Amino acid sequence: MSIEIRPVMPSEKPQWAQLWYAYLDFYDTTLPLQVYDATFEALFSDSPYSPTGLLAWADGQAVGLVHFLFHQHCWRPEGICYLQDLFVDDAHRARGIGRKLITAVYDAADLRGVEGVYWLTQDFNADARRLYDRVGEQTPFIKYVRPT
Repeated sequence: MSIEIRPVMPSEKPQWAQLWYAYLDFYDTTLPLQVYDATFEALFSDSPYSPTGLLAWADGQAVGLVHFLFHQHCWRPEGICYLQDLFVDDAHRARGIGRKLITAVYDAADLRGVEGVYWLTQDFNADARRLYDRVGEQTPFIKYVRPT
């Protein structure tokens, strides 16, 4: 099976949306339709701080996605890259697609002259963490958020 990783195209909203819905379902999350629309539109913004979206394709079918964005960082004048969303369709897992998507983010960061790439996952996401332990380094940081 040949895997192609490339930027999401404006005509590929249905394929992208199907994967992003599945990703959010995995995390028991739903968002209003306008968030989907705004997120998809942001993927095509000219702003250097807007998210970028890549799709993984296998045999003409979108089977994975990744969203990432660059932002400024007080400790890194060159900025840093946040890998925000990563998802591979259940039927295509354990085939190296997640690794290829992460590598594509690393490559995009390198092209921009940004060494730092980071992401978050839930502590019980054992399948993803097995991959992350091979392609990244776990930090001791604990995430806090503003209470709602």
